Formats: sequence, structure tokens, C-alpha cells
Amino acid sequence: MTIPFLSTPDKALTSTTQDLIPIADIVDGVVIYKNGGAALIMESTSLNFGLLSEREQNAVIASYAGLLNSFNFPTQIIVRTQKKDISRYMEFLTEAEKKIKNPKLFSVMEDYKMFILDAIKKKNVLSKKFYVVIPFTPYELGVAKSILSTLRPSGQKSPLPYPKSYVVRKAKIALLPRRDHLIRQAGRLQIKLRPLASEDLIKLIYNVYNPESPVKEKDIFS
Repeated sequence: MTIPFLSTPDKALTSTTQDLIPIADIVDGVVIYKNGGAALIMESTSLNFGLLSEREQNAVIASYAGLLNSFNFPTQIIVRTQKKDISRYMEFLTEAEKKIKNPKLFSVMEDYKMFILDAIKKKNVLSKKFYVVIPFTPYELGVAKSILSTLRPSGQKSPLPYPKSYVVRKAKIALLPRRDHLIRQAGRLQIKLRPLASEDLIKLIYNVYNPESPVKEKDIFS
């Protein structure tokens, strides 16, 4: 007797990575999915709520409530966390320390470096990036198109159940006004949303499916 999940398959696995990824293409900053859906992705800045005055915090809360109440379409908020390699930053501090002639400033720099090293030992340094995703479902293409998407043969060679130009055109009609609405509403929160271009989307999706070693911290003063 063999256990199906542990036995060696009779045929070699021939599926490629592309077969397992739900994305068919990226066109003009729009992610096209194999089921006919699509999405726009925007990178968001952050807001340090704790540093605001009580009056400013109340204004932010009111603006955020207005943002939530303005939604009449689905939205996803994604927080991407990565470990960060700050060795380059430590090298920058060491080079800056060599130029310090004032003994008191030199001592302050030494204390700061020790503080950074101690913080790294106690806890990993993390990099956080925030993204807002506006999805476009295949059902928004119309009932007939959605039925075709559901019933299409599994062996169909085309990654999309209907012409890509049609999907892109319909997706843009629905997504662009939503994008502009979110950018305006986020501006009231002092948050900037930057729509990702095709090149940025390719890099982001590649890194999601191919996680790298800890991100090296660039010169934060550049």
C-alpha cells in the first residue's frame, strides 16, 4: 500500500513557475490576472501619528473616517516587511567618525554606534513598505465574459479567456477614477500615494516570489 501524498509520482512534474503565478501580464501599470481580473497598485508613504499634536490627531482621525466612508469599491492594504542590512550605514558612521576632531562629539558618535549595535542584537531591524491595491474583478467585464472565464478549457493556451486589449481598456475605465479618488482622500491625511509603473510592478512581484537576503540600507542622507 502506498500513501498518495508521500509516494513518488509516476510522471515528472512539468509545471513552470509561470503556471503557478496568477498574473498573465503587466500593461501600462495595470496588473492583468489570468482569470480576466486586474489591479492597480500604489505605494504609500507613512504617517507618524504619535508625533502629532492632539488637534492634528483628531483631524487625521476625521479624515481617515471620511476616507473609509467614501469607499464604494474593494481596496486592499498590504504591509511588506523585510529584514534590513544596515552594514552600509555603519560604514558611513565609521567614516564620519574619523572626521570628527571635537572629543565630545567623538564620544557622542561612539555612544550612538553602540546604541545602534545594541538595538540590532536585541531586535532585527525591519524595513516596512505600505501598498494600496485596487482590484478589478472579472465579473466587472460583464456576465457573459465572466461565464466564459469560468467555463474555459483548462488546456487553453492563451493566458486570458478574452483579448488582452479588452481587459486593459475595461480595467482602466473602472480603476483610474478609483485611483484618483484614493489619491485625493489620502492627501487629506498628509499621505502620498504613488501609482507603480510597469517596471516597478515587475520588480515588486519578482521580489515577492523570489525573496532576497536582507535588504541593504542605502545611504539615508543621499
